[in-house]
Formats: sequence, structure tokens, C-alpha cells
Amino acid sequence: MIITKTNNQHTNPIEAYIQRLESGQALLNDTPQNLIEVVGILKSYGIILDAYSNNLIYIAEKQFLVLFNFFKYFNGDFSFKKLLIHWWHDRINYEYAEYCMKTMLWHGGGGLDEYLDTPEFQQRAEKAIRAKLKNNIFMLALHKIFPEFLPEQIRQFAYYSGLGQFWRIMSDMFLDLSDRYDRGEIKAIPDVVEHIKNGLVAAANKPITYQVEIRGQQYDIIPKSAGLTFLNDTAVPYVEAVFFRGTPFPGTVSYNAQAYQIPVDQGDFAYGALYADPLPVGGAGIPPTLLMHDMSRYLPDYLHNLYRQTTRGEDDILVQICQSFQKSMFCVTTAAVEGLAPYPLATENPEEKAANRKYLKAWLNRLKSSEMLKINS
Repeated sequence: MIITKTNNQHTNPIEAYIQRLESGQALLNDTPQNLIEVVGILKSYGIILDAYSNNLIYIAEKQFLVLFNFFKYFNGDFSFKKLLIHWWHDRINYEYAEYCMKTMLWHGGGGLDEYLDTPEFQQRAEKAIRAKLKNNIFMLALHKIFPEFLPEQIRQFAYYSGLGQFWRIMSDMFLDLSDRYDRGEIKAIPDVVEHIKNGLVAAANKPITYQVEIRGQQYDIIPKSAGLTFLNDTAVPYVEAVFFRGTPFPGTVSYNAQAYQIPVDQGDFAYGALYADPLPVGGAGIPPTLLMHDMSRYLPDYLHNLYRQTTRGEDDILVQICQSFQKSMFCVTTAAVEGLAPYPLATENPEEKAANRKYLKAWLNRLKSSEMLKINS
């Protein structure tokens, strides 16, 4: 498979991509159509992330320790009309946001995961539990019998909040990218990568905190003193959990342990957004289908028209959206790789270049089985 224009058809793909990154290019080919797809889909994604973020933060703050929160997707604005719309699925699929949250919680990693296992968190969680259940004798008795049950619920609420705060920043970043494209400031895929990288760097040290109000009093679950920040403690774990690892999709692989279709080690999982086959999109049990449906509602006209001009037109629009989304995520991944590199990738210093190449090989060895080669072929 030829992935770059070269006279040597036997070029090592990893070496070719390392050279591409060192020259200022992205993991995605720089073409006019790719630019339209990436910017257009990120505009739609930014709108969806705004809704996802608001709902996750609402659940974390307003549904705290509400164990049977049947109306959590209504953001506190419930009506019978909205319930009918909800049942008819003429709505944003907040279930996908929860899927991503639970994937992050399960895979762990980063300072947020570490903090939630500390004695400080246990003390703060216990204080909030006592305040919330002050007059609930039944729940206090349950807490005494099963002392880890409610703290585990609070860990999950902390991930609701953490992911909501992460997506709040990413939503603004993607919508700003779209505005810059409309103004003619974004003209190539490297411009997209640079915009995202600058956004990640600017927000890198933004504190991640979590407070809940119980009977008029604020309780810090994740205080600012915990030192959790946007980049290291939410962005990097999100990339690892959602872009790379993910979870096996029901109906596509067997969960039977004797079938050996699911890796034993979580670190070997490759079900994330960068690896997903776009063709099953639309099938039952495929969580990203929910996201593709959501984005299909908010496509900018120039991207929607591009999809209409394909052979199948809108008949396979979810597949096309998935392919565009993967392209955009390779741009986000490029920005993350560049931003986390030990030295600037364009360095000519031999020692720095060697350190960068070791770093890049680790990333690209993981990506070589992803959809990266396919979308660039």
C-alpha cells in the first residue's frame, strides 16, 4: 500500500509517517476534500459536545447520589412532551456521552484515576454521603453494610464532571476552528492541527475541580488543591481510553472467554475511534452509531452537499460521517502527539531528534493497525 508519494514503494510505513510528522505534516493527508470533511465534521461534533458537556455536568452536580435518576437526560427541564420526544428518539443521544465516561472510568489512567483512590477522596466522599443521606435511615444502613457502594458511585460522578469539563474546552475549540475556516484563516490540514495543538497547550493547566451543593452548602469532591489539570488528567486519559482502547462492541465479537476474541490485557484493546471499521455503523449495539446520528443533525451545508454527491448519496451517510470523524480524530491525535513530544518535531539537534523518533515510534507502532493507512490510501 502506498501511503505517500515516493519512488520507493517499499518504504517502511512507520518511517514514512515519522518523516511526515517531522516535516510539519499530519497523520492525515493534506487534500482539499479532507479539509472540508475535517472542519465540517468538527463543527458538527463541537455542537454535539456542547450538549454532551452540559448534560454530564448537570448529572454530576444536580443528580448527585440520585441512584434512580430516570430523567437525567432532561437537564432539569422535564415535560410530558419532551418525554414523548425522548421515547421517539428525536433527540441527542446522551447515552454515548455516558459510554465514553464509563470507558474512561474502566480503563483509568492519569491523575484523576489516581486521586479517586486516595484517602483524601474517601474522606471527602464520606462527608458528602453523610450530608446527602442525613435523614435517610435506610440508605445510611445500606452504606454501613456496603461501605464501598456509594463511594464508587461518587467516583463515577467525578468522571461525569471531568469528562464534561474536558468536552467543554474541546467544543469551544472545534467551533472556533469552524469560525476561522469560514473567515479563510484555515486553509490546510496542518492549519487544523496547529489550531488544535495551540488550544490544547493553552488549556493544558486549566484546573479540573468538582463540587456539589447539598442543602445550601458546597462540598468539594475534587478540590483545586488536588492539582488535577485538563491535559494530563482528562485529555491524555481520554485519548487512551476512547481513541485507542475503547470497549468491544456487542454483536461484533464474542464475549465468551473460551472464544479468545477479546484480549485478556486491557492494554491490548484496540476498539477505539481510530480503529473502528466504519461499515458496521448503524448496527445494533455499536455505541458510535449514536454519535454519528447526533452529528448528522448538525452537518454544515458544504459537508452535507459533499456527501450527497457520492455514489450512494445519503443512503450511507452514517458511514461517511464515521469516515470523516476518523479523519478529524487523526488530526486531533497529530496535535496531541506534537504537543506531548519531548522536543519540537522539527529539531535538527541529533540527540533531540533521536529522543523524538523513539517517542514517535511508540505512537506509530500502536497506530499501524488502525484505520490510518486506509484513509490515506
